[in-house]
Amino acid sequence: MHQTRINHSKEVPKLELGEHHGKGGRNFGDGVFKWMSAVFAASAVFLLAAMVIQMTRASALSIQRFGFGFLVERDWNPVQEIFGAFPFVFGTVVSSVIALLLVIPIALGVAIFLSELAPGWLTKPLSLLVELLAAIPSIVYGLWGMFVLAPWLLKTVYPILTQTLGFLPLFQGVPQGNGRGMLAAGIVLAIMILPTVASVSRDVMASVPKGYREGVLALGATRWETIRVAVLPNVVSGIVGAIVLGFGRALGETMAVTMLIGNRAEISASLFAPAATIASMIANDYSGASDELYLSVLAELGLVLFAVTLILNIASKLLVWRVGRIPGAERSL
Repeated sequence: MHQTRINHSKEVPKLELGEHHGKGGRNFGDGVFKWMSAVFAASAVFLLAAMVIQMTRASALSIQRFGFGFLVERDWNPVQEIFGAFPFVFGTVVSSVIALLLVIPIALGVAIFLSELAPGWLTKPLSLLVELLAAIPSIVYGLWGMFVLAPWLLKTVYPILTQTLGFLPLFQGVPQGNGRGMLAAGIVLAIMILPTVASVSRDVMASVPKGYREGVLALGATRWETIRVAVLPNVVSGIVGAIVLGFGRALGETMAVTMLIGNRAEISASLFAPAATIASMIANDYSGASDELYLSVLAELGLVLFAVTLILNIASKLLVWRVGRIPGAERSL
């Protein structure tokens, strides 16, 4: 019996990738897109450089007049043209550190609860409420701090701290009559950076594979032991990154701190004492500064704030890199 072999294969037209491409097989649109992306990426660098150049030019008179002594000088007397930035650098760093010390345990507790312990019906609404804290304007935090937080601190918290911890320099001295000072500013800053630290920490914890948790639970670990062994070691660098983001916002915060810190160019060990930050001093004095030297000094303060922020961010990136190299602390960002 004669069998006819039928070839069912059909020739599939091949797509010639070079048909619509320019010379060298590269599409013209791809080249345009590449260069546009490069321009957009470089614009951030150019903008940063332009800001540094402009602030340096604006502060040239102050730099020539005071030199490096501007950073270590403690006196601030515009009438006698005596300017020192150290009280404002001190106030900026200390108020931000206070905020971090207050917010880290609370933010980590919120993140652990939302990612590991909260029931499903509560996770999304509570996460939304936490994130909404970041949407509240700074001026609203400042007004709340002035009319609610500061009087409460003055009447309730300061007397308790003085009686129980008054032997420490941090809690000595007489608070201002309105309750404003370094501690009040630090508490408001902590509330303002709470959603940033908590939200980012929650996200990196949620990124840990479920298999890690299930494996530890299968070995008989408790819920807390599972979090401690399977979750936290894998998100150390992510949590450090979240703290860095919160610290960056605290350093540059202006309005709320201006309304609560007291705005005095003083250095004191007491948290009850008034102080000032770089941002609050610029906000208070820039509109009333008419002298060329005074304007140059304020511009140099802005340059100092930029430098402090840059140095701290570089240090934090190195810390994240170092933590990521520790055995058992995998990178999560």
